[in-house]
Parts: sequence; C-alpha cells; structure tokens
Amino acid sequence: MNITFIGGGNMAAALIGGMTKSGFAATDIAVVEPFAASREKLAGDFGVTCHPAAAAFLGAADLIVMAVKPQNMREAAQSLAPYLVRQTVLSIAAGTRLTDLSRGLGGHTKLVRCMPNTPALIGKGVTGMFASGIAAAEREGAERVMRAVGSVVWVASEALLDPVTAVSGSGPAYVFYFLEAMQEAGVKLGLPPEVVKQLALDTFQGAAQLAATSPDDFATLRAKVTSKGGTTEAALKVMQERDIKSAIVSALEAASSRGRELGELLGKD
Repeated sequence: MNITFIGGGNMAAALIGGMTKSGFAATDIAVVEPFAASREKLAGDFGVTCHPAAAAFLGAADLIVMAVKPQNMREAAQSLAPYLVRQTVLSIAAGTRLTDLSRGLGGHTKLVRCMPNTPALIGKGVTGMFASGIAAAEREGAERVMRAVGSVVWVASEALLDPVTAVSGSGPAYVFYFLEAMQEAGVKLGLPPEVVKQLALDTFQGAAQLAATSPDDFATLRAKVTSKGGTTEAALKVMQERDIKSAIVSALEAASSRGRELGELLGKD
C-alpha cells in the first residue's frame, strides 16, 4: 500500500513513526510538506520521501492522509483534486465533514474521516473512524494506518464523531485537569509535588489497566473500592454533594455540541 501524507506536522510524524515500527516500508510512504526544515527532519528520522507540493506522483498512492489543520483543509484539498482517481482519502482534521472535504476534492467520494487523540503521539491513542464510499479492503487499509498509534473504533454515522471528539478527542484534557487537582490537593495536604505527581500518575495508569482487564463495569469497580464509612466514601460524598458527575456529563455534551458547530462553520464558504 502506497501512502502519501499531506502535511508533515506532529500527528503525521507520530503516524509515520508508528507505521514504520509496525511493518510499513519507508519507501512506500511519501509526504507533501511545504516547509523545508520539516521535510528534512521527516526524511532524516524515518527515511520517507518528501515533496514541497502536490504533483503527479500522487497518482501512485493508494491512500492519501490529510494531516493539515482544519483551516488549511480547503486549500490542501483543492491542490489534490487534479490527481485523484482511485485513491482513498483519510482525513484526521478535526471538524472537517466529508461533504465539505468531497467538495474541496472536486467531488471525490472515497473518503474516511477519523478523530485521533494526542496520546497517539506516544503510540497510546484511540481513534474514532467513519468511512464513506470505500470497499472493505480500503477500510482495512485506513484502519491499519491508525492502529499504528493506538486502538480504533468505528462508528455507524459521521454525526457520532462529535461525541467521539467529546469523549476521547478532548478526553486527555479532562484527565490532565483531574491530575492537576489531585496534585494541588496533595501539596496542600503536605506532600512534596514530585511525590504527588507519581502517586497521581501511577494511580490513573493502574486504575485504567484494572478497568481494562476486569469484567466489572466502572460503577461496580468504584463500589468495590468504596468501603462504608471509609476515606473513599468521604471523598465521593463531597463529589456527589457537588454533583460532579452531572457536571462532567454536561461538559461532554457541550464539547460534542461545539464539535458540531465547528463542523458547520468550517463548511461555510
């Protein structure tokens, strides 16, 4: 499978790095990147071929990965349109709807849209994906690229990528926010900052791994840790009194709604 990336930023570099580690040949990967310094780094780090602009070589690609910022998507898509025939186009740009991408690509319809998250930069991401107009083998090829930096889930409609964005796309920020609060509390209670950092990080990682391997749902796992009259119950009581769970649910609903709004804004001429 010959793959060309349009854009050579951090996420493209993470994907290329993951792909070469998982068996993709560097000779099968090309990058279109306007900045010379970025081209030199990608070529030096991964051995991939880099080009300053789209050109006829795109005709040999099986999969084109749009790894540009949403505000640059229209211009990038228009530069590709003359070279598209059979290629599958995979977009990792947040908020760019497939109808708008197709219009920018001159009506091209073999499209995949996905929503990765920032842990993909260390190979621990999760990506929500939706495809339109492609065969099973082409879908599998697009999934293989994203699996190079983490796990993948497919959704039944493009509209569901907004909730995916709210849960996992923005999700790392929620985790960092909670870690920040844990560290602040630990320091306030007398622990050194570096000790609290280790306690908080290892607790999150351990709890996530436990949840991933346990047959119990999240609510059951929480109940198992909460002894009657104990310290955990005291903490959870405060959270329940302040309705923290409802605030989190409302926050994710706001994120999903904003994702839909951004898609509408990006689609306007």
